[in-house]
Amino acid sequence: MGWDFSIGNTIGLMVRTLPFILMRMVVYFGITLAYLIATGAGAGIGYGVGHISDDPAAFSVWGGIIGFGFVSFGVYWIREYLLYILKAGHIAVMVELLDGRDLPDGKGQIAHAREVVTARFGEANLLFALDQLIKGVIGAITGLLGGIAMILPIPGLDGLVRFINTVIRLSLTYVDEIILAYNIRRGGNPWESARQGLVLYAQNGKVMIKNAIWLAIMLWVLAIAVFILFLGPAAALFYVMPGDMAGWSFIGAILFAWAFKAAVLEPFAIAALMDVYFKTIEGQVPNPDWDRKLAEASAKFREIKDKALGTQPA
Repeated sequence: MGWDFSIGNTIGLMVRTLPFILMRMVVYFGITLAYLIATGAGAGIGYGVGHISDDPAAFSVWGGIIGFGFVSFGVYWIREYLLYILKAGHIAVMVELLDGRDLPDGKGQIAHAREVVTARFGEANLLFALDQLIKGVIGAITGLLGGIAMILPIPGLDGLVRFINTVIRLSLTYVDEIILAYNIRRGGNPWESARQGLVLYAQNGKVMIKNAIWLAIMLWVLAIAVFILFLGPAAALFYVMPGDMAGWSFIGAILFAWAFKAAVLEPFAIAALMDVYFKTIEGQVPNPDWDRKLAEASAKFREIKDKALGTQPA
């Protein structure tokens, strides 16, 4: 069955957008470091306060949890920035490279991408609202495509089919990024571009899901390997923290694996799927039947259509 993307070409695309890869590493590993510092500081404070009781270790654990939650709250509030500057900007330069256009080097590439995204979407809240609606349509696409039944019918094995359908849903993590890439490439009304991009994705669902599954398997294998690699250093770090914090080494390793996945592996998957998507839809027009099916199945898609009709072209 195989995949339709080139690993070598995809890595080459990432190398050419190295300023964004480095920026992603700074941001996501910075978030991981903030988690570790906040958790450690919270554990230390909790351990100190806990000496007024008979169980300082318990206070230490709760202090770590509060520190972890504090950073999580901060990450939640900068999610629009992460989407607007990191994801959209990186996708914008990858689109231009796939279309054969030259880009400036170094920090100029990041500034150029910001200009492209700002010209396309204006304020970050428009892009964030559009992204949330697109995410809401993904479930409808999965249901309409019939899950694994369209790729590998296995009569009588309902449990296996349900499991594989779960894998398919997990593999569709990057649909919104692919639609964003189409949106940037097509131009015009961003809501109408999103509508067309979703319809084109659905009508080519078999090809896209096949490649998404391969990428999901590759990425999770690599993420697990990174997790195992970081487990030892994380255990050593939490061992020297006050109180009974050894159990947090598992969470620390997960955070490092998440940062590596977000900074390096996700751009690889997006670049590969973007290339497959653009090649697959070349010369196609949105199928009215799929447009109708999506409108019937998803209130979010109907909202995108309504906004497309009521918004002037960008």
